[in-house]
Amino acid sequence: MATPETPVTPATPTENHEMVHEQEMIPEHEMGHEHDMSHELDMSHEHEMGHEHEMMHEHEMVEHEIVLGNEMVPGNGMVQDYEMIPGNEMVLAEPQPNNVETPETQPGKHRKKKSIVWEHFTIENVAVGTRRAQCKKCKQSFAYSTGSKVAGTSHLKRHIAKGSCPVVLRNQQNDQLTPYSTPSKMTGYGGGNGAPKRRYRTASTPYVAFDPDRCRQEISKMIIIHDYPLHMVEHAGFLTFVQNLQPRFDMVSFNTVQGDCVATYLREKQAIQKVIEGVPGWICLTLDMWSSHHTVGYVFITGQYVDSEWKIHRKILNVIMEPYPDSETAFSHAVAACLSDWSMEGKLFSVTINQPLGDAAIDNLRALLSVKNPLVLHGQLLVGNCLARTLGSIAQDAFKVVQGTVKKVRDSVKYVKTSESHEEKFIELKQQLQVPSTKMLTLDDRTQWNTTYEMLLAATELKEVFSCLDALDPDFKDAPSLEDWKQVETLCTYLKIFFDTANLLTAPSIPTTNTFFHEAWKIQLELARAATSEDPFTSSLTKMMQEMFDNYWKSCCLMLAIAVVMDPRFKMKLVEFSFSKIYGEEAAAYVKTVEEGIHELFNEYVALPLPLTPTYVEEVNGSAMTQEDGQGLDASCNRLGLTDFDVYIMETSSQQSRSELDQYLEESLLPRVHEFDVVGWWKLNRMKYPTLSKMARDILSVPVSTVTADSIFSTVSKEMDHYRCSLRPETVEALICAKDWLQNASIDTSPVPIKMEVPI
Repeated sequence: MATPETPVTPATPTENHEMVHEQEMIPEHEMGHEHDMSHELDMSHEHEMGHEHEMMHEHEMVEHEIVLGNEMVPGNGMVQDYEMIPGNEMVLAEPQPNNVETPETQPGKHRKKKSIVWEHFTIENVAVGTRRAQCKKCKQSFAYSTGSKVAGTSHLKRHIAKGSCPVVLRNQQNDQLTPYSTPSKMTGYGGGNGAPKRRYRTASTPYVAFDPDRCRQEISKMIIIHDYPLHMVEHAGFLTFVQNLQPRFDMVSFNTVQGDCVATYLREKQAIQKVIEGVPGWICLTLDMWSSHHTVGYVFITGQYVDSEWKIHRKILNVIMEPYPDSETAFSHAVAACLSDWSMEGKLFSVTINQPLGDAAIDNLRALLSVKNPLVLHGQLLVGNCLARTLGSIAQDAFKVVQGTVKKVRDSVKYVKTSESHEEKFIELKQQLQVPSTKMLTLDDRTQWNTTYEMLLAATELKEVFSCLDALDPDFKDAPSLEDWKQVETLCTYLKIFFDTANLLTAPSIPTTNTFFHEAWKIQLELARAATSEDPFTSSLTKMMQEMFDNYWKSCCLMLAIAVVMDPRFKMKLVEFSFSKIYGEEAAAYVKTVEEGIHELFNEYVALPLPLTPTYVEEVNGSAMTQEDGQGLDASCNRLGLTDFDVYIMETSSQQSRSELDQYLEESLLPRVHEFDVVGWWKLNRMKYPTLSKMARDILSVPVSTVTADSIFSTVSKEMDHYRCSLRPETVEALICAKDWLQNASIDTSPVPIKMEVPI
């Protein structure tokens, strides 16, 4: 042992570790000469206490390495002395249970510390001044301290880390069978794998064993979710990255990753198939045709439905390549393929398409609806056009009517926004003129019609500034005239109606069908009034809009009207009121059409009730009736002589069910609360209206748009990119559908609370 006069050689962290843990205690049955070792322990303890401050100072002065996991990371600073414990472990103070005694630190320490071993050991007093460490797993006892002599913890660590503990050894063997389980916390302290001892404790991170199959699955999911090309697995840069990240992973080829992506699609499809089979009602489809440079088309088929929990879902079901997209049978062929693929014959309710079709194509679709499902008014509820596409087409044609004026405004905005000095001058003029507008000028995106509308709207509110800029800046030429500004204002006035309606389609939640009856009849009414305006420009502009929107109104009016009747806040009253505004004296005939249609549809639901699906049964008195319960009930009824009761029910059910609809229509309207979950209301009242609630559930889930929220304002037709066109159609379908399913799997579909002014 070094004396105070003996110079001390600076110790490396490894040497310090050896100095602290050199003296290790062994189990009691191996301690034949425990008293002979007491003097040696005394000397070790005095040596540590005598040079504690010197060693801590030397630790702070010497460059050292910190081990993270099994990797050596260079470091240049030590932790503070109050964070050091025997064994040079850096730990965080943790609260101790009241019934567990923690080891005392050596004299001179600022506070008690807990080594990682004490997560596996407890201290017990066996005699006066004698304490032993007991393994929590196997209950084996080890010497810890006698009087003031405290042993190290290396023998305790070896017991856990090197597999001496039989319980830990069994757990490690089990971990090899489950590669994703978290290893023992003692890993890294010199286990059986020969890894170097970790001298500094760091924040623990879960360890995942290398699994090449799991890596392949994650690569396929990455490619699917982010639309990466399948060939990326053969790119040199990606190969080098993976090789450096995990040298043991054998990179897959293009064919292999293509198979993995298809396998991911098939796994997800099985889950979706079970959901589709369990849908209690009918399913609505939307068809969106994409073009390609190969002149073939790709039909995106999306299904929308209400599940047994009365939540609306929307999922891409198929992407079908159509060799002749302009043919009259392209859409009907795609629908037939989808019904066959998902076994949905007899469950199709309506079809919404993204483009106007000829009479022959519409007849083919209606014939398909009638053959596959003879209900639903013989295909009369087919929605002819996508609402988003209709609004976009009207906006584009409106811009063309005033194309020269729109160009003048766009050039004026461009003059201001593309020069910092021009923009500063424009802002200064706005402040001097005290123009109250808060809108900011932005250049439009020609592929998004809402950006053009917002650019024109902002410019009209700042027209005074543009006029002043025209007078002060000689470089600002061809500014819009007063007549130009008047036309732009008129255009924005009527585009706002379409803009507000389209915004409803961008909501994160799926809107119900009844919402768009309000929008559609207001648009129809406003355009009809404006078409009779005395102003020639207003009249010509709105007549063009009215003609285009009237085509949509005729194809979807019946569906939207029936949907709004299913809203207990409006029922037939709103249909009568709105039709009187639109059709005047002819309104009664149109109202009668809706009344007859809704009664005929309801009778179809009564005559052919939907069969119970494997995952859906009606709730009776708050409890679900299983199939076995139903069989038992039938047997009991037969024993009671109630066989003829079923015949009586069938004979009288038609009259009873019709009165169910009449009862609903005759009841008073609910208060008009703005935030109202109409599907949730029918869920709560399904016991009162057992048949009508099923009809309402299907009607309210009919989609009015075929495109996603990010494409509502798009003015360009969708086109499949060159890369995907080079893939097999089956692979394209797998990539697109699997992406939709994986992305929407984590979306919260919790029901929206119903907000009513009075109890239901």
